[in-house]
Amino acid sequence: MFSWDDNEAVNSTTLVEKAQCETGQISRLYPIVHEENSDDPSIWVSQQTSQKETRNQTIISNFLLMGFSEYPEQQSFLFTLFLGMYLVTLLGNLFIILAIVSDQHLHTPMYFFLANLSFIDTCFTCTIVPKVLTNIQTQHQTISHTGCLLQMYFFMALAMLDDFLLAVMAYDRYVAICLPLHYTTIMCPQRCLLLVATSWLCSNLLAFSLTLKMAQVSFCASHSIPHFFCDLLPLLKIACSDTHTFQLMMFAEAALSGVVPLTCVLVSYAHIMHTILRIPSSGGKHKVFSTCGSHLTVVTLFYGTVFLVYFQPSSSYSANTGIVASIVYTMVTPMLNPFIYSLRNKDMKGALWKLFGIGKHCNL
Repeated sequence: MFSWDDNEAVNSTTLVEKAQCETGQISRLYPIVHEENSDDPSIWVSQQTSQKETRNQTIISNFLLMGFSEYPEQQSFLFTLFLGMYLVTLLGNLFIILAIVSDQHLHTPMYFFLANLSFIDTCFTCTIVPKVLTNIQTQHQTISHTGCLLQMYFFMALAMLDDFLLAVMAYDRYVAICLPLHYTTIMCPQRCLLLVATSWLCSNLLAFSLTLKMAQVSFCASHSIPHFFCDLLPLLKIACSDTHTFQLMMFAEAALSGVVPLTCVLVSYAHIMHTILRIPSSGGKHKVFSTCGSHLTVVTLFYGTVFLVYFQPSSSYSANTGIVASIVYTMVTPMLNPFIYSLRNKDMKGALWKLFGIGKHCNL
């Protein structure tokens, strides 16, 4: 009825395996042997279906990050732009941390949280940007499957940690402005450490569970990610297994790590605004606004872009919109944070001048 010559089968299998090895894919291929005397058409259909399914079961050994490959003429400009932003982010956040550590007047809960935020922003940027710069410079867009999962894990853990820490900072401002007499009691060093440690633990547990679930997702023929790093939604776009459970899990964790912290921020600032409006002097109001304004600016930048990308189903995900929004919260926001917190804060500016050895000259 239908026969497959053994030599031809071996040759065709070898060619397929060779072609797939060149693209970084290793498929499980099983030659289908048909009985010459079998006349049952249902067996032939079943075998053809089995052959199709086994060919679709693909182990991806590496991915291609194709985020900026569509703009070959702008590669030099993008490399220079991202390198400049990366260096400014590293230096800016490093100076913030050094200024807080070196100045005894800044050893308070608010600046303790700010130093943690600067450290997280530095790690967050280092998770994404070095790989982007390497890919642009070498024009080699590959990333291993394991490397992709690791990058996704650290990206999610640090992004969720940013969420939790911004909520903790809002709570700190609420206690300082609305409950000033109880501030030192409530925001004691032990409680500050507990808040930061809890944020680290929750973010890492949530990120690990999603990464573990993503490791079980299978991918079909395509291994090109329409993004510049391994993000959740672009990976779901090229998955061939059922991702309904994963998306439900993703939205649940987004609510825990995004909506809950944002609600804490909004409730804290609602109480702060109510307290500010009762302050009689305009000078007191201005001082409170200058203290909280920088934090609100960072919250708006971060949450605005994150919600734009992640609070939508994977079917309606737009690659171009995702890339632009991702550049904002992975590169622009961490770069602007040191300027936002230092330019609007007199104590922070004074500590930076002292760090650079300019304080004495300014006083003169």
